[in-house]
Parts: sequence; structure tokens; C-alpha cells
Amino acid sequence: MDRWLAMRVFVKVAETESFAKTARAVHMSAPAVTRIVAALEELVGARLLVRTTRSVKTTEAGARYLADCRRILGDIAEAEAAAAGHYSEPSGTLAITAPILFGQMYVLPIVTEYLDSFPGMHARTLFIDRQVNIVEEGLDLAVRIGHLPDSGLTAIRVGAMRHVICAAPGYLEKRGTPRTPADLKDHRIVASNSSWASPEWRFTGGQRISIDPVLMCNTNQAVIDAARSGWGLTRVLHYQIGPALQAGELQVVLEAFEEPPLPVHLVYPEGRQAPAKVRAFVDLAVQRLRGDPLFG
Repeated sequence: MDRWLAMRVFVKVAETESFAKTARAVHMSAPAVTRIVAALEELVGARLLVRTTRSVKTTEAGARYLADCRRILGDIAEAEAAAAGHYSEPSGTLAITAPILFGQMYVLPIVTEYLDSFPGMHARTLFIDRQVNIVEEGLDLAVRIGHLPDSGLTAIRVGAMRHVICAAPGYLEKRGTPRTPADLKDHRIVASNSSWASPEWRFTGGQRISIDPVLMCNTNQAVIDAARSGWGLTRVLHYQIGPALQAGELQVVLEAFEEPPLPVHLVYPEGRQAPAKVRAFVDLAVQRLRGDPLFG
């Protein structure tokens, strides 16, 4: 048995939680993938994966073995890349995903600066308001806003982001400024029905308020535009309304009741063995994002 190939197949099965997806990724048949994993389990003398009708999960022994395989395969890839001369110089195409507005406002300028610094590079962005599996989607890196689940991915924190309630000054003059979360029932609420949205707004101390939006929009930008026009109150991430706050078009309310800010991370699969194109972008993005006072 080719031990190196078996490790690669096992790692891919663990990451995708699917024999079928792994088979497509490594250009093998699903039965062949199953046989390789079974042979590997027999070789190491332990059950590495638990198979159900819906997914595949690592056992406790499998999780430890997965970490070792990643380290070993990373060392091999690093040695090969160094020998080929690709480890120290970014090359190829960098694929990155981020939430739509964050991507447009903050990631895209970093991407263009990165491409200017490395003229031989190409880049592909996927700005979308849902979390995608970067391994399955063939992406190199993701921006995640919020608390991260446990995973085998490398995460570098670049800052934190407040969840704020805001309205136009004209609206607040006309309808009054809410002093407590309970006052929201007396106001017109504009909300997004995107994947980030929730019918319940949470506040410090575990307080929760169920909202009844008068206007629902399918994009965050539409919600912000409605609030800027003076139509009602809305709740968004602070960075999304930074320009409007600076221009005096929106005003934050109920600041004393805000939950702790959400962490912002750069997430990528390979850790210290990441290719040069990823490490170079991460270095630049960390510098730019941590240097922005909005993320402090």
C-alpha cells in the first residue's frame, strides 16, 4: 500500500466527511477510497472513522492520526515546494471568500494591493453572506465574522466587530430615541432575511427581544439604505455603516446594551505549511485589518 497516498485519502475523507466527495477530489472510485481507508485502519490497528448513512466522522484515535497525517503531508509538501522553488514565491491563483459587504469594503482593496505586489498572481473572490466549506469549494482562505466552531483549520484573529442598532437622526427626532431594548416595540424595524439574520435580537446580560420587522429586505445594503432614508431602525455590523456614521447619516442607539463584539478571523487549511500565495496574503491582510481602528 502506498502509505503517502493512503494518508492523503484519509485526510480528504476526514475533511469532506464523505467518501463520494473524496473519490471525486482524488479521481478515484468510491469503493477504491473505501478499500484504502480500510487497509490503513488495519495497518495502524485502530478504527479511524465512524461511518453513518449521512456522514463520516473521525474517532478519537482518528482525530489524533489526522493531526499527525496533516503534519507529515505538510512536511512533504513543504519539501517538494522548496525543491521546486515555489515555497518562497507566490504563484498561481488565490481564491478567497468573505461576507458580501465586508468583501467589497475591506477585502477587495487588500486583494488588489496584493496583486500589485505580485504581478504574476491571479485572484478569485467569492463574496457571499453564508459560510462555505473552503475545502469543498476549492478556496484558499476565508474571512469569518463570529465565533468559530472547532475544526482543523488555522484561524488568525484580526479584530472584533460590534453588532449595533442604528437609525437616521431625522427618524430619531420624529419617533424618539429608544432608551432600553424594551422600547423597540414602539419603533418601526427594518431587518434582513439573509443567512446572518435572526428574528431575535440579543443584548448584554442575556436579554433577548423578539422583533416584528415591518420591512424585510434580502440584502444588508437595502436594510441600511432604508434606515438612512429615515424609515426605521435596523441592526447591522458596525463596519457596514462606517461611512454612513462618519457622514452623520446614521446614529447608533442602545450602545450600553450591546453584546460583546464578534471576533473576526482569517481562516485557512494548511497552517504553517500553507503555500506562499496564502502566507503572503495573510501577512498583508493581518497588517491592513489590524491597523484599521474599526476593528479594535
